[in-house]
Amino acid sequence: MNVGDELFERTFTVDRTRLVRYAGASGDVNPIHYNDAAAAAAGLPGVIAHGMATMGLAATALTDWAGDPGAVLDYGVRFTRPVLVPGDGAAEVLVSGRVGALEEDTVRVDLTVRCDGVTVLARAQALVRRAP
Repeated sequence: MNVGDELFERTFTVDRTRLVRYAGASGDVNPIHYNDAAAAAAGLPGVIAHGMATMGLAATALTDWAGDPGAVLDYGVRFTRPVLVPGDGAAEVLVSGRVGALEEDTVRVDLTVRCDGVTVLARAQALVRRAP
């Protein structure tokens, strides 16, 4: 493993059904995440995915690669753009990870999270314990 190596790439499909399920599971039932009129009234260009759901998708790709969720020692992102979810289709969120830095026992994974070619999470990084 070397700095700059690509570790994984994964695409997630996000549709309105996924948003409603996430709203129920998280307790975040703000209608901007499932209702076009509410999103428009809030000044949004359409229904948007929950930011924490997007962060969770990136974490899923990361932990699947790590093989053990307990190996993730630290994880953080900055929310930069919303994921717009159409009513009659889905958005695709592409998550990729590269080696950002290596230490004896850990690897810093730099994540790129995009939707429609636009970065939706910035400064997305995780510190992962290296397998023995």
